Amino acid sequence: MTNKLKGTRPGLTLMAAALLLGGCASIEPEPLQPRDLLSTSTADRTQAQQGIEPLAGPLSLEEAIARAIKYNLERRARMMEEAVAAGQLDVGNFEMLPKLVAAAGYRSRDKELITRSKNSVNGQFSDAPPFISSDKTATTTDLTFSWSLLDFGQSYYASKQNANRALIAAERRRKALHLLIQDVRTAFWRAASAQKLKAEVGAAIAAAEEALADSRQAEAERLRSPLDALRYQRQLLENLRLLEAIDQELSTARVELASLANLPLAGGLRVVEPQGLPNLDWLNIPVEQMEERAIAQNADLRESFYNARIARDETRRALLRLFPGLSFNYAAKHSDDSYLINQNWQESGIQLSLNMLGLLSAPAQMRLADAGIALADQRRVATQMAVLTQVHIARLQYGNAYRQFERADTIARVDESIADHMLKREQAQTQTKLDRVANQTSAILSQLRRYQALAQVHAAASKLQATLGMEPAIAGSDDMSVASLAEAIGAALKQWDEGRLPPPAATEG
Repeated sequence: MTNKLKGTRPGLTLMAAALLLGGCASIEPEPLQPRDLLSTSTADRTQAQQGIEPLAGPLSLEEAIARAIKYNLERRARMMEEAVAAGQLDVGNFEMLPKLVAAAGYRSRDKELITRSKNSVNGQFSDAPPFISSDKTATTTDLTFSWSLLDFGQSYYASKQNANRALIAAERRRKALHLLIQDVRTAFWRAASAQKLKAEVGAAIAAAEEALADSRQAEAERLRSPLDALRYQRQLLENLRLLEAIDQELSTARVELASLANLPLAGGLRVVEPQGLPNLDWLNIPVEQMEERAIAQNADLRESFYNARIARDETRRALLRLFPGLSFNYAAKHSDDSYLINQNWQESGIQLSLNMLGLLSAPAQMRLADAGIALADQRRVATQMAVLTQVHIARLQYGNAYRQFERADTIARVDESIADHMLKREQAQTQTKLDRVANQTSAILSQLRRYQALAQVHAAASKLQATLGMEPAIAGSDDMSVASLAEAIGAALKQWDEGRLPPPAATEG
């Protein structure tokens, strides 16, 4: 009985240890604490503003784009994605190397490893004393070199796929840059309109409030007919509602631009409007030339070509799995077991393996691979047609936006002249405050529509340039100062405004 209990003690000890470890392994969920969120948020804001050149004066369009390219947080994330893809390519290249594995092991047992022999004829155990064939404890070490031809082939095509994925990440970064420039140009002109009209909107609101107060006082003193006074107030209130709506629309423009350029959101931000107006030079470029440029440089289309390459490499990987696996290995081993006569020895071998049942899935794998190629090709064709459609649509949208701007610009000048005349007539006491407020409101609304039309022109130009795969040639922008980067962007914008296509190799780095 005592022996049985002794025999069960190690088992009970192991069970107790397992239960103890299982109890320690149970983890309770830990919700985020407000202090942790606050400290992390503070650190994140500090990191977001780290290394940013302070804004010395008013912000130009070129500097706004330069700051967005250099400091925009979303763009930084895209660049990190490209770096991760390049890192995967580097790691994949090492997968093609042979494997050299060093291993060491230690074993121990509580009883001797004793063996005895059995007679192969009569099945009786030998009367000879049992043999001890190994030490209770022993340490083994080995260094094994192995190389598999099948693994090499798989790693080779996987590395080619990773190389194409790295190129896809670069194209996605280019596309993100196109969208960023488009957003900055649109936000810049909204901020310019807010800066231009803020004082005028405030003055018009103040004048409308003053006229409304005078009307209510006249109504209370019964100096005018109550119905006329209410109609007068109704028109003033309608103008106030319109002015307040304009003020609300303009209030977010500065914050949007500051966010894109990674500038302080709460700080004052003034912009400098570029000299000159848009033109129709883009429409003088033959549409066939635009199509050729888009096919060569459009980021979405180039990505679809790389995806087709990946699909073809996947087909080759599928074919490679059907071949026999051929592997070589060589190992140098050592053991300190005293029962071994040769404690140091070397092993080498070659192995050929083939999954016979895997051949049954070969037709299905080939069909799947061919379907993947066909899908990638079809997507490429669809993307190409979509890009060509975008070229024509973007070209038409630019022309329409430019004509809308011309019309809005003319209306704004007319309304501004009318407002000046009405102001003079009011000063000559031949016009009421209501008429002046109404004409001021119309002039402000026309100015707002002019700036909106101007922003649409720049947005349409950016969309057309993005479709054509155009971005400033600013290789090494991370090492450039904001001033140098703004100068390069200014030269690119001037070239684009003149309707000149840069060389197809001009891509952002």
